[in-house]
Amino acid sequence: MIATMDQTANSRDAKRATYVAAWLDGLLGCAKVAVGSLVGSAALVADGIHSFSDLITDGFVLVATHYGRQGPDHDHHYGHGRIETLATLLLGSVLIFVAGAIAWSSLQRLLAGTEIAAPGVWAMLLTLMALLTKEALFHYTMRVAKQVQSKLLEANAWHSRSDVLSTAVVLIALVGAQYGAGWLDAVAAVIVGLLVGKVGWDLLWESARELVDTALPADAQQTMHEVACAVPGVESVHDLRTRQSAGWVMVDLHIVVGPMVSVSEAHEIGNEVSRRLRRAFPALTDVTFHIDPEDDAGEGDPSRFPGLPLRPEVTSALDARWNHHPAWRNLTDLQLHYLDGKVSVALIISDTIHQPPQCLASQLKAQASDIEWLGHVEVLFVTRAASAMR
Repeated sequence: MIATMDQTANSRDAKRATYVAAWLDGLLGCAKVAVGSLVGSAALVADGIHSFSDLITDGFVLVATHYGRQGPDHDHHYGHGRIETLATLLLGSVLIFVAGAIAWSSLQRLLAGTEIAAPGVWAMLLTLMALLTKEALFHYTMRVAKQVQSKLLEANAWHSRSDVLSTAVVLIALVGAQYGAGWLDAVAAVIVGLLVGKVGWDLLWESARELVDTALPADAQQTMHEVACAVPGVESVHDLRTRQSAGWVMVDLHIVVGPMVSVSEAHEIGNEVSRRLRRAFPALTDVTFHIDPEDDAGEGDPSRFPGLPLRPEVTSALDARWNHHPAWRNLTDLQLHYLDGKVSVALIISDTIHQPPQCLASQLKAQASDIEWLGHVEVLFVTRAASAMR
């Protein structure tokens, strides 16, 4: 319930930050395009288009935040985080297209030697105001992105920062044009296009890496390994794998415990590993652990190889050889341990048999010597009182 409430609050904060950004991007875009058209500044018009591209990305972020932050359902067992990744991929593609259009048209204007009139003080003041506004928006959006742990919102914040850089270039160009260096306007427009393209490429690269399940950095994986190995009862850890989705991290790992540890104890050891990993990595959303009674690192998936017989087959084979033995007839419990490619058995019997357990084990082992998969045989006594309690 608490996790659901936190997720709802994070989604609300992310949407609020994006709405603020959308309003500012819309207003600044209209103002830049209008003033740029009036004074004949291609750089200011290009910067206005850049602001409108921000408005489009704000829409992407709103949609992706709404759907991407929804929890798992019957069709999406791991949640909807990949929606954010897909939206980021589309966002990067749009930015690269816009960047190409801006740079190409401005380059043609530069090569044609189009004269640029002095833009005037109002155009420069508007550009300075836009620069300061977008810088403030960057810091606000980035703070919210860190708080709600959204890579998509963080990407949108950096998009605002790219606006700051492009607007700074435009401001320099306007000042130059005011004093007769009109060619600076076209150069600035090309630079703005390149900056927009750089942001788009970065978004494409990061989202593509996430879609192909790129692992966490090696140092983060090493820290996870150390955290898991520090849990009491863990003998070693192998096959630790990680992947990311919309700012969240998923990990699966194999935990080696003592070969004679009970199932419930081994499972609780795994639970403690999961707890400590989640505390060390707050972005960790899914932990899958596999308990191993022995270290089989590097041997591959055991399900790909022929397996050992399970309890029904083991019991049937042993009964065919031991059905007349007093230890088998006084059996209270039968424990099976699958170790070193063999099935080791431990017979728990009542103490009515007056023979040493080592002697009984040797007799049983000899009578089943033809069974290839049979490993160690052990006989343990249990008192009649303890047997009655069971």
